[in-house]
Amino acid sequence: MISLSNRLMQRYMPDPYVLVVILTFLVGGLALLLTPSTPVQLLSFWGDGFWSLLTFSMQMVFIVVTGHVMASSPFFKKLLGNLASVPKSPGHAIILVTLVALVACWINWGFGLIIGALLAREIAKKVDGVDYRLLVASAYSGFIIWSGGLSSSVALTIATPGHFTENLIGVVPTSQTLFSPLNLIIVVGLIILVPIINRIMTPTKDQAFIIDRSLLEDSNAMPAATVDNVEMTPADRLENSKILSLLIGLTGLAFLGYYIATNGFAINLNIINFLFLIVGILLHKTPKLFLEAVTNSVKSATGIIIQFPFYAGLMGIVTASGLASVLSDAFISISNEHTFHMLTLWSAGLVNFFVPSGGGQWAVQAPVMLEAAQSLGVSLPKTAMAVAWGDAWTNMIQPFYALPALAIAGLKAKDIMGYGLIIMLITGIFISAAFLFI
Repeated sequence: MISLSNRLMQRYMPDPYVLVVILTFLVGGLALLLTPSTPVQLLSFWGDGFWSLLTFSMQMVFIVVTGHVMASSPFFKKLLGNLASVPKSPGHAIILVTLVALVACWINWGFGLIIGALLAREIAKKVDGVDYRLLVASAYSGFIIWSGGLSSSVALTIATPGHFTENLIGVVPTSQTLFSPLNLIIVVGLIILVPIINRIMTPTKDQAFIIDRSLLEDSNAMPAATVDNVEMTPADRLENSKILSLLIGLTGLAFLGYYIATNGFAINLNIINFLFLIVGILLHKTPKLFLEAVTNSVKSATGIIIQFPFYAGLMGIVTASGLASVLSDAFISISNEHTFHMLTLWSAGLVNFFVPSGGGQWAVQAPVMLEAAQSLGVSLPKTAMAVAWGDAWTNMIQPFYALPALAIAGLKAKDIMGYGLIIMLITGIFISAAFLFI
């Protein structure tokens, strides 16, 4: 089954940009068939929606960039080097990289994607016989947990006053979403289950894809700034000043302390990004080193930058044409108060192929799903988390968010998505059972 899955993805998985172009025409065709929209209207929906997610896109870019900046700091590089020396066999390496990625993605999905990919590279340099494609796939598999973690777009959005569904659901504290018994059971279950799945998929040594270690050497790494025996200008002194970084870092930490004192632990996207930005500034010590890290980090966000507008266009079609409502209603029509949340999970998993953004997907599905939940008298916070987990679940074969990790690893989406398909199928059973029975 694993071999078949890999062959299918290697043969039929296109580049993510090609995929979003194909999805554009597929969604347009579905909207023509299933809604009363005309071709001219669909063209208008697409163009009007193209730039509708610029604010959200910037938040997502910041998550990737700040996560990468932290992971590339000397502190974390040393930590990764030490971690990479721990496993002594391919099986142990797969388990370690999976666990690190899971925990890191629970903390922050951008940070988790980057730290997992960097650890995979380091381990591939030191552990003989480890399958590099599975190693990188294991790093990406940690991403399945992000919607139940501290950077969850859905949970953080509905915890932020003034969010667009406040009239339907109110402001929902994270105690009812991220720290609910249901979510904690799913998170803990995945931390146990996913490493086991990846370990079972470990191929024999003669079948493993072994990377040439010379290809993993970072030839583009920027050397640390050196100023010895060089006459510095006043501008140079400012750029290499540890005091400036310390001052702005302490100022940022002071604001975070003030925020927590006045708002409690009301975590949202802006606070997460602010925290990781400030920590990155402090870890890189000088403005010059910090900006060099940012320059390298932005490269990992290029796929997100260019593809988010296309997905925003898709969202414009799906939302304005009513296609999302048609798809969601199809699931709602066969659900009852017992099966509603599981079917919501499945519908979100389907919609995720067209709108692979947790926050964007919530914007599309929230009005339909929340109104249906109200009519059935079922939990609204649980409905929100069903949409969130549906997005995370099918991301295992949605290459959009794999782009940063793949850029670091030097692989293509089709190299790891065969493993992702197996993970998606098995974890889907577990997550579905959780929403059905808990």
